[in-house]
Amino acid sequence: MEHHADRQARDLVTLRSSSTGGSRSRDRRATRARLRVLIEVSERSVSRLCETRPYGTTGSVAHDRGLSTESHQAVVAAESRVSARGRQSRMREEPVVMKGTTFVGLDAHARTLQVAVLGSHLAKAVELSSLTDLTSVRRLAQQLKKHAAGGELRCCYEAGPTGFALQRQLEAAGVPCIVVAPSLIPRAAGDRIKTDRRDARKLAELLRADMVTPVRPPTLEEEAVRDLCRAREDAVQARTRCRHQLGKFLLRRGVRWVDGKCSWTRAHHAWLAKLRFELDVEQSVLDEYLHALEQADLRVDRLDAKLEAVAEGEVYRARVGWLRCLRGVKTVTAMTILSELHGFERFQSPRQLMAYLGLVPSEHSSGERRSRGGITKAGNSHVRRILIETAWQYRHRIVTGSDLRRRRLAQPARVIAIAEKAQARLGARYRKLTARGKHHNKVVTAIARELTGFVWAILSPAA
Repeated sequence: MEHHADRQARDLVTLRSSSTGGSRSRDRRATRARLRVLIEVSERSVSRLCETRPYGTTGSVAHDRGLSTESHQAVVAAESRVSARGRQSRMREEPVVMKGTTFVGLDAHARTLQVAVLGSHLAKAVELSSLTDLTSVRRLAQQLKKHAAGGELRCCYEAGPTGFALQRQLEAAGVPCIVVAPSLIPRAAGDRIKTDRRDARKLAELLRADMVTPVRPPTLEEEAVRDLCRAREDAVQARTRCRHQLGKFLLRRGVRWVDGKCSWTRAHHAWLAKLRFELDVEQSVLDEYLHALEQADLRVDRLDAKLEAVAEGEVYRARVGWLRCLRGVKTVTAMTILSELHGFERFQSPRQLMAYLGLVPSEHSSGERRSRGGITKAGNSHVRRILIETAWQYRHRIVTGSDLRRRRLAQPARVIAIAEKAQARLGARYRKLTARGKHHNKVVTAIARELTGFVWAILSPAA
């Protein structure tokens, strides 16, 4: 306000000098009118030096000064953007604040969340913290919307043991959120300090620079089927543990199964049921191990029956039937592949699927030196494990058994042709690699990689 009054005083002196020493042809009447207006403005400005006008208030400046209609028109002419004498306007213009994108990084834990907010409209990064219960997440969503100030809002956090519940809660609260792959986040070699605040700030900065790789979150139905397949896998591991415990107990007592080549068959189970020890304590230990093994078998059978029922549903029936045309692939294997690779359309080529499953060789090359190692083992380990188990079937002689012919009944000719090609190619590939002296584990891994390509050809609609 004080600077404005000084400028008006200087203009007043200029007008007086121009009115006395100017040319007679100038309109003295117009000059005197402007002189009276500026005198009135100066008097009012001096009397209101201590007052402050709210910044950004809209409306006419002359009207706020309480001038008359004639004075208002004169001030408008005198204080236009460029005055009649070619000077820049003395009116203060309000800066336009652009509503840009707000980037949010979340460092998620089981009970707490550390949040970092970045935005072009924010003077500095905003740091927040929250609990992970639903009420706290909704409150956090409202705070993030307030910091966004009506602009675009983007959030991200790393995929991990907390799953996708946080992403669904934020999406339901109106906050867009993506889950990023932690193995593909750039990391500086010299960064030796790690805290939750630094992690959240780094995620926000990488999201702003578009240097994060999002993962495709499953729907609630897809995640439920995937958990069912993983529960079956856990049950099989628990049963294997029970078998090992029972076998080692019998080995310590010098009791061995010699009537057959394979263990855990019906004959083996019948032999175990007939075993008797002289001491009651030893017999009690045997009975407990047998009871635990029986419960583990029943648990696997229940989960197998549930998987069979889900596979017969409308969502999975067709694709499970296609995969069952491959040698070594039955319902459990097919359901594991489909549940773990939800959203199969995201894989544009078989090489992309192989890399996702970690079945491609690693490489560490520099200059003229080329060095390749074992497979990367990146991505989904469940599908990689089950494909390697399936690849062992191709070491046998190429024979289409009755069970495989039954599985191929009423299936599309395109799928059967792909399965036949896979059976011939992979069997010949196994024999060729073993003839070159390759270790059988490496050979099976190579077969699993090529089997992945045939799985992609069957499931991909563009193949």
